[in-house]
Amino acid sequence: MIDTLAGAALAAEQIPALDEADPLQAHFHAGLNPEEIEQVYHLKRAQPMLQAFTALFHGGQDSVTLRLLVLRELAADTATAAFSRADINQKFAYLIPESLETVLNRLRTHGLLAWDAPAAVYRITPMARNVLAALDTLFSLGQNDAEDADMGFLLSQVAGAQAVGGVTVDQLKHLLGRLTELTDEFRDAIASGSEFQLRTSQDKWHTACDWVEKGSQILRAITGDERADSATHRAAQAIGRAQSALLNMQGMFSRALNQIERQRVHLGQSGLSTTDVKLWLLAHEDLASLADGAIDRPVVPIFITPAEMIDVAETELLSERAVSVGPAGLPSGEDAPLTINDNPQIQMELDTWISRLSDFANLGTFPEFTDESPKQVPIQDSLLPASFAVASYRASLLPLLGDAAEASLQGATAQLARLPISFDATDAMIELDDPEVAAMSVATLSLNLESGSQQDE
Repeated sequence: MIDTLAGAALAAEQIPALDEADPLQAHFHAGLNPEEIEQVYHLKRAQPMLQAFTALFHGGQDSVTLRLLVLRELAADTATAAFSRADINQKFAYLIPESLETVLNRLRTHGLLAWDAPAAVYRITPMARNVLAALDTLFSLGQNDAEDADMGFLLSQVAGAQAVGGVTVDQLKHLLGRLTELTDEFRDAIASGSEFQLRTSQDKWHTACDWVEKGSQILRAITGDERADSATHRAAQAIGRAQSALLNMQGMFSRALNQIERQRVHLGQSGLSTTDVKLWLLAHEDLASLADGAIDRPVVPIFITPAEMIDVAETELLSERAVSVGPAGLPSGEDAPLTINDNPQIQMELDTWISRLSDFANLGTFPEFTDESPKQVPIQDSLLPASFAVASYRASLLPLLGDAAEASLQGATAQLARLPISFDATDAMIELDDPEVAAMSVATLSLNLESGSQQDE
């Protein structure tokens, strides 16, 4: 019969050589027994499992890779439960014998491989399969996105433990701690005011919400489990509150991005913003290369002697005297620059537009109009025919119709606001047969009879 813990016991005899040189008690204050600390007690109980991880991951990266390669290859072979040395040599023919022997000896010594002496075969221990199962779960979750591997692994551990009825408070606390870290990270991103950091965190937030949805199903199962103790229920409720705080951050992200959008700086009328410039700069790995060819020649310092400095100073002095004693006269005249003021043209267009709307309202005889006179006209009949610029200018003034605040003021726009006309618009569009405007919103101008009657009185 094979003792699967024999290797772990042997490891416990060999590894303490380090503990004797640096005992655990040496790290604690005098008079304090480490065994009285709860976490130390739990870690002591898990020594065989911890020694198994130490056997795999102690040393350089290449050594760790080689040990995991051998152990995973052996565990993946489900055709047989035992492996002779000849089978192992054939399976790992691509490894040199010395390296393979070193790996097998270490795995056997630390209880990851069991040696059945009567049958002369190796067997994978249950402890080794548990270690590989935990690692495979973490590997599979981290293949697509390393940022999401932590949440996925923690949720998988909680879900698996809940399925077999063994979820612990520590597992829930790990998940709660990760949710708290994500919440703080997102709050820091919002407080930073950086658009790029905000958008990166918002994408990560959407991924976290997917995990939250999956975690909510697990939490409902935990809170509904009558076998769970009060500490487990409290931890599950704390996770629920942390998930709610995480989901409520959507509004904070939206407000922060809207604030940045309002404060965005545009470069003239090019349509480019500072964000576009930063994205363009980030697309270049070597920003210094953008200066290639910008400087024709380097700056060359010139060193001169005092004698040369005197010659230069004398030349400058004489040239200044020659200029000062020369004929002085008034500079020749120049034409003043021609400027064009668009205000009269704009005022003329506004007056024309008000006159056109006044004709429609029939202010002189309002409300005495015949049945044939128009009481409602489509907006395109009123704005057109006109150029695109003029039609756009007229359309921008339509919201002022009926504006009480504007009507109380003085000026042309106030006169426009006091016209007894209502402007009604919809979201639909209508195509037009016009050389300047291809389409326009479906809207109408209507006579406001009540307003007109009051003005007439």
